[in-house]
Amino acid sequence: MSNSSSITQFLLLAFADTRELQLLHFWLFLGIYMVVFLGNGLIITAIACDYCLHTPMYFFLFNLSILDPGSISTTVPISIANSLWDTRTISYSGCSAQVFFFSFFLSAELYLLTVMAYDRYVAICKPLHYGTLLGTRACVHMAAAAWGSGFLNALLHTANTFSLPLCRGNAVEQFFCEIPHILKLSCAQSDLREVGLVMFSAFVFSCCFVFIVLSYVQIFRAVLRIPSEQGRHKAFSTCLPHLAVVSLFISTGMFTYLKPPSISSPSLDLVVAVLYSVVPPAVNPLIYSMRNQELKESIRKVISGIVLNSGKFFIALQE
Repeated sequence: MSNSSSITQFLLLAFADTRELQLLHFWLFLGIYMVVFLGNGLIITAIACDYCLHTPMYFFLFNLSILDPGSISTTVPISIANSLWDTRTISYSGCSAQVFFFSFFLSAELYLLTVMAYDRYVAICKPLHYGTLLGTRACVHMAAAAWGSGFLNALLHTANTFSLPLCRGNAVEQFFCEIPHILKLSCAQSDLREVGLVMFSAFVFSCCFVFIVLSYVQIFRAVLRIPSEQGRHKAFSTCLPHLAVVSLFISTGMFTYLKPPSISSPSLDLVVAVLYSVVPPAVNPLIYSMRNQELKESIRKVISGIVLNSGKFFIALQE
């Protein structure tokens, strides 16, 4: 039997055994990863460069567009590298860093999504108080609270998880270092500190989800009073995808951390992990921009500027 002091690396779960499926996984996840960076990069550039987008809603979207690439960067690059080189290993320090940054980005993103739901609630249901409730200082404080809370949550979970003695091998049954699967390697059947920490986090996340749902309920009630059918359709087509992705993100994440061991299986755990760690960062840029005419127009200007500058650069090279 091994313990945590003798473990120098962990073995991650491979997506496939055959070389063809490994390469398929490599190209699929590489494509998703590039789309996430391209989409969020365009949103960040558009918001930063367009003064008309310097509003609370776009300020929070700017923060979300930083968190999404950070979140997916903690899991996907190592996974695609392992598929490309046909390996499964990750160092002990790399695993602990992955747990910390993954917990940090996901926690901060949930808190930020809660703030964004509040922003939309005030904008639609209390428009006359929008400038007062969501001034520059209030927005900065709420964003800082989301980042700070995510950091604290990640620090507590990481420190507690890797302080436990590990004596059940080093094979993590997941494609990244996920806390529930690391806890399975612990010598103890259960750790009261981590159980208490997980339950407290689940309670906080549940409160965030309830707050988000109640905010959208109030938004939908206000939208139904809009006389224009086109206006109602536009509002619903914008809000419903947001709520759907948030629901997928929170429900699958809580299922992962709260499900009983009896219903755990490698295939189920793998699918659920992809649903809450890969899918939301990939679709967030689409759902937050596809119905936003201002943002789409600003992104077009950014792309046009890039193409124009690239053309001038190549012309200068030829001369």
